[in-house]
Amino acid sequence: MTARTNPQNGQASREREAQAGPPIGPGRRGGPVGGGPGGHMMMGPGAKARDFRGSMARLFQTLKPYKLAFVVVAVFSVASTVFNIVGPKVLGRATTTLFEGVLAQIAGTGGIDFAAIGGILLTMAALYLLSGAFGYIQGWVMSGVSARLTYQFRRDISEKLNRLPLSYFDRTSHGEVLSRVTNDVDTVSQTLNQSLTQIVTSAITVLGVLVMMLSISWQMTLVSLLVIPLSFVFTRQVVSRSQKYFVEQQETLGHTNGHVEEMYGGHLEVKAFNGEARSVATFDRFNDTLYSSAWKSQFLSGLMMPVMGFIGNLGYVVVAVLGGSLAVRKLITVGDIQAFLQYVRNFTQPIAQLANISNTLQQTAAAAERVYDFLAEPEEVPDPAEPVRLSEVAGQVSFDHVRFGYTDDKVVIRDFTASIRPGQRIAIVGPTGAGKTTMVKLLMRFYDVQGGAIRVDGHDVREFARGDLRCMFGMVLQDTWLYSASVMENIRYGRPDATDDEVYAAAQAAHVDHFVHTLPGGYAMELNEEATNVSQGQKQLLTIARAVLADPQILILDEATSSVDTRTEVLIQQAMDRLMHGRTSFIIAHRLSTIRDADLILVMRDGDIVEQGTHAGLLAQGGFYAELYNSQFERAGAA
Repeated sequence: MTARTNPQNGQASREREAQAGPPIGPGRRGGPVGGGPGGHMMMGPGAKARDFRGSMARLFQTLKPYKLAFVVVAVFSVASTVFNIVGPKVLGRATTTLFEGVLAQIAGTGGIDFAAIGGILLTMAALYLLSGAFGYIQGWVMSGVSARLTYQFRRDISEKLNRLPLSYFDRTSHGEVLSRVTNDVDTVSQTLNQSLTQIVTSAITVLGVLVMMLSISWQMTLVSLLVIPLSFVFTRQVVSRSQKYFVEQQETLGHTNGHVEEMYGGHLEVKAFNGEARSVATFDRFNDTLYSSAWKSQFLSGLMMPVMGFIGNLGYVVVAVLGGSLAVRKLITVGDIQAFLQYVRNFTQPIAQLANISNTLQQTAAAAERVYDFLAEPEEVPDPAEPVRLSEVAGQVSFDHVRFGYTDDKVVIRDFTASIRPGQRIAIVGPTGAGKTTMVKLLMRFYDVQGGAIRVDGHDVREFARGDLRCMFGMVLQDTWLYSASVMENIRYGRPDATDDEVYAAAQAAHVDHFVHTLPGGYAMELNEEATNVSQGQKQLLTIARAVLADPQILILDEATSSVDTRTEVLIQQAMDRLMHGRTSFIIAHRLSTIRDADLILVMRDGDIVEQGTHAGLLAQGGFYAELYNSQFERAGAA
C-alpha cells in the first residue's frame, strides 16, 4: 500500500471543521475536547443499559475452547481443597491424643504418645504438601488460559482496528480505544487468573467444611449456619449499590486516558494558545468523577471483608462456648472443638471471598461489555468477492455527480462532476470548507460516496479491493505523520521492500539527503514518538521522500509544501515536477501561485464545482477564481 496517511489524524478534515465551527479546545480529534461532527459524546452512568448476564454469557462462550483446561483446573482445585479440608480433622486427632496424654500423665496412669502424634503430624504434612502441589498446578494452568485469552482479545481488537471505518475515529478519542485494549482487557484477565479458581475453591471449601462440621457436631453446625442469612443479606445490599459505580469508573477511566493522551500529543499547541487552564479544568472534571466513582465502588466492596469477618466472629464465639459445654459433658473431644473452630473460620472465609468475588465479577462484566461493544462496532463495507485488478493503471479518473456528507444533516459535497485524463495535473482550489480534501478521501475510499460514483480507469472504486485501490496512489498531506523508528524506516514506509540505495535516491530527489546528514546518526537516527526531534519542514520533506519512493501511478498533494521555506519550496516543486511527469496528479493548494502550470483547475465552493479551466483562462473570466487569486496578492501587498 503506497498511499500512507495517519488514519487518526486524517479524517478530521479542515472542510468539516469549517462546517462545524471552531473547536472547543486545542484538540482536534474528538473526545473530551475538540469539535466536529460526530464528536465523541461522553456516556454518564446509566446512559446505557448494562447486561450483566449477557456479558458473562458471552465471556463464557469465548472461553469454550478452553473447557478442557477448565476441567483440569476444577479437578485439581477440588483435590487441593479436599486435602486442605481434611487437615484440621487430622490435627484435631493430634490435639486429642496430646490432651489425653497430659491428663493420663497428671493422673499417673500413662504418658503422652509422641509416636502417635508424630505419625499424625506426618500425615497432616503430606496432606498439606499434596494440597499445595495441586494448587500450584491449577494456578499454572489457569494462568496459561488467562494469558491466551488476553492475547486473543488484544489480537481481535488489533484486527478490529484495521477493519473499522475512519468515521469511528472521528467520534472516539485515542485514549478511549487504548483503555479498552489495556484497562478493560487487564480487568478480564485478572478475574480469570484469580477469581474463577477462587470461586471453585471457595464453593468446594464451603461444601467440604459443612460435611466435616456435621461429622463433628450437628448442634454446633446449626449455630454456625445462622450467620449465613446475615451474610447473604449484606452481600446483596453491597452488590446492588456498587455495580453502577464500577460501570462509571470504567467509562470515566477511558475518558480520562483519552484526554491525557490528547493533551500530551498536542502539548505545544496547548501551551502556545494558553490552554493549560482549560486542559487542567477538563482533566479535573474527569478526575473528580473518576475519584468519586472509584472510592465509592472500592469503599463498598471494601466493606465486604471486615463486615463478613465481624459476622463470622460472632458465630466463632458462640461455637466456642457451645463446644466447651459439649466437651464438659464428654459429647465431643477437645480435638474436635479445635478442629471445629478451624472449620468455622474456614467456613466463613470462603463465603466472604465469594461475596467479594461477586463485586469483582460485576466490574469484570462492565469491562467485558466494553470490549464486546468495541468488537461489535460496524465495520467497513467488505471488499467485493471478485475485485477488479488492473494489470496496468493508466490514471483516468472521473467523478460522476458525487454526493457526500460526514453526517446526514451536514452535506459537504453536493454534486461534484469532473473527468480527468491520464497524466493530467489537476488542481483543486477553493475556500476552507469547500470540500477539497474530502474529495481526495472519497477517491481513496477512506469514505464511501452517498450518491453518484467515482471511477478509476472506468471502474467504480468500490469494485476494487481497498488495498489494491490505495496501491495506485501516493499521498502527501499537510498533516505530516511519522512514527517512532529510524529516518530510513520512515522513508521506507512508502515501499517496505525498497533497498537502502532506493531510499537514498528518493531522499536525494526530495532534498532530504542533505539535512539528514546533519542529524546525529544520519539515516539511523531514531525519531521520537511525536517526531519532535526534527522540524516541521523536515517532517514534510520526509513524507515527500516517502511518496517519491512509493513511485505511484496517481499522486495526491494536499498542501504538500505548506511547512517549508520559500527556497526549499522551489526545490520541492522541482522534485514534484519530476515526480508528477506522466502521472495523474491532484494538487490541493491554498497558495494559488503554486498551481499556475496545472492542466486543469477545479474551483470548488460549497461542495460544487463553480469554475474549471486553466490558470490563464480562469483569470480572464474574472470570476470566483480570479477573486481568490487577486485577494492573496492584495493581502501580501497590505502586509
